[in-house]
Amino acid sequence: MPGIAKTPEPPYYAVIFSSQRTTGDKGYEKMAKKMVELASQQKGFLGVESARDEELGITVSYWDSLDAIKNWKEHSAHQIAQDRGKNEWYKSFALRVCRVERDNFYEM
Repeated sequence: MPGIAKTPEPPYYAVIFSSQRTTGDKGYEKMAKKMVELASQQKGFLGVESARDEELGITVSYWDSLDAIKNWKEHSAHQIAQDRGKNEWYKSFALRVCRVERDNFYEM
């Protein structure tokens, strides 16, 4: 899902995942695509935006509720990806959950 996510009127929630990768793919790209596909099928999922360069990756997923975020966090396939991330793919990462109060989208 490239581009800017089309989100509804606020309020809704954003999960911001920032990461620094280890070297080598080790199945990361395949799993990342699978996670976006699976997340998009979850109740409450609104969209995702992601960017990565050699140093830093940032993925923002949007959800309609904190319960939807919790359910995604606890999804069994997502937990496998989380474990692999901690053990294989990331040097460091940060996860932030925010309530979106205002949303302005401009298309030129």
